[in-house]
Formats: sequence, C-alpha cells, structure tokens
Amino acid sequence: MKIKNNSEILFIYDAKMTNPNGDMDNENKPRMDYDTNTNLVSDVRLKRYIRDYYETVENKEIFITSGAKDAKDRAKQMKDKKLSYTDLIDIKLFGGVYAAEGGNDHLTGPVQFNWGYSLNPVELNESSTITSSFSKGEGIGKDYRVKYSLLAFSGSVNSSVAEYSTLQEEELAHFDEVVVKSLFYARTRSKIGQTPRLYMRVEMNGERFLKDLREYVSLKYNVDKEFLVRNIGDIELNLEKLTEYLKANKEAISKIKIWVDDQIKISPNLEQIKSIGIEIDKFKV
Repeated sequence: MKIKNNSEILFIYDAKMTNPNGDMDNENKPRMDYDTNTNLVSDVRLKRYIRDYYETVENKEIFITSGAKDAKDRAKQMKDKKLSYTDLIDIKLFGGVYAAEGGNDHLTGPVQFNWGYSLNPVELNESSTITSSFSKGEGIGKDYRVKYSLLAFSGSVNSSVAEYSTLQEEELAHFDEVVVKSLFYARTRSKIGQTPRLYMRVEMNGERFLKDLREYVSLKYNVDKEFLVRNIGDIELNLEKLTEYLKANKEAISKIKIWVDDQIKISPNLEQIKSIGIEIDKFKV
C-alpha cells in the first residue's frame, strides 16, 4: 500500500560502558560536543545498525553491503543477479548514490535521521591500553568508552519521496520494529551495552509536519549530580512538554506508533498520553 502520510520519529537508546560511535580522526574516542559534554552519534552509524539487521538477520539484499568493494563492484553484482536498485530495502528507505551509465546517479530516500545526541551530560571512561594478537605479533590500541549516555535521534518520513523510492506502508510498519531490534543484534565488542528504550513514530495527516520532537523531551534525575548517571534507573524521561505539543497539534496527527522498554520510566505514562485524544498504536518486538 502506498504511503500517504508524512511521519516524525523519535528514537531513544542508551549506551553503558561502550563506544556508541568512535571518531577515527581522534583515537576512535566516542564523538563528543565538549562545550556541552554531550555524546554524539551520526545518522550513518544508526543506519548501519538497521542495514546490518536486514542483511544478517532477515537475509535481505541491501545496497551498502560489506560484500562489495565499492559502488562500482556492487553495481556489477546487482547486474549479475538481475536486481533493480528499488528492489533493495536500504535504497527504498534511505536512498543512495549508485553507478549508472554515463556516471553516477542517486535516489533520495524518504526516511532520514539527524545526528543523535545525549540527553544527559556524559563522561568518558579513562582509556585502557588494549592488545590484539596476530600471527605477526601484537597490535596496541586505546579503548575509550562512555560511562552512560542516553541518546536521542530525530527522524522523518517524507510521503512524496516514498512514492519515487517505491517504499510501501507495510515496509514502513516493519521498519518501526527493525529500528528497535537492530540495537539488540549490534553486539560487537565496542557496541555491546546498548539498549533501545523508546521508539515513537508520529504519523501525520497528509503532508503535515512537526518540529524536532527531542526539543520537548527532558530528564528527571534520581542521583545527586547529572554526571553520576550510570544506568536507566537513575533517570526518568519527562514527556510533559512533548505531550502538550502533540495535544496542541492533534488535528494534524493521524496516530502514534510507539514502543517502550519496560525498564524506562516515562511521565506522563502511555495511558495519560492516550487521554489527549490521539490514537496510540503500541507495538511489541
């Protein structure tokens, strides 16, 4: 079924004693805004989790795969398999630049994310020197991690662009689940310790839109100092301003799809959010 409505996405997950997104230009330290002590994660990193889930768990063809050397090599593989670019789920979602006759071509994807940032101030753990054994000797490196980071992403779905990428409504509904599940399966040495906490997709009426939903989210702390947060029980997600904002715009909203982890405490709770008069579709993964 064709996608008829725009959507706004809020995705929140936490990282405990892990490296959510290393900066290769800075000793692979977690990306930080040191002026505000907030942890940063690129949209490319989030999309990589999602792509990996489609490819390794669901065995779906994707465009940006580790099995290809570059876009030219991938184009050859696709030609051999007689695949169209719009057959590939990550192209349908995110778009991409690909090889074409006479040069490169590109397709803009309907689903886009902004960079994620932590809602809490974050401290880095002191680096430990690590060694890796190889047949020709040992490699030595640094191992930087965040002590605790609650990361929030803003995203959107453009229904007009979805028509060109051929993304369908049922694929978007499945994408909601994949975003959440992808974190559970991203368990490499540097990424284990990340847990999805809340996913919300606000489906609009037609081509309406909302502002960045993160601007209406804040934290309540159960510790003496903000820097002392070490686990999900040390905080509470305050959605009061977000609930007010959604209520003020409820005529523009069709429904809200939401998933909430059972460990995170949110205020208002889901029943209170339902009372503002917007359909709430709570899903499980």
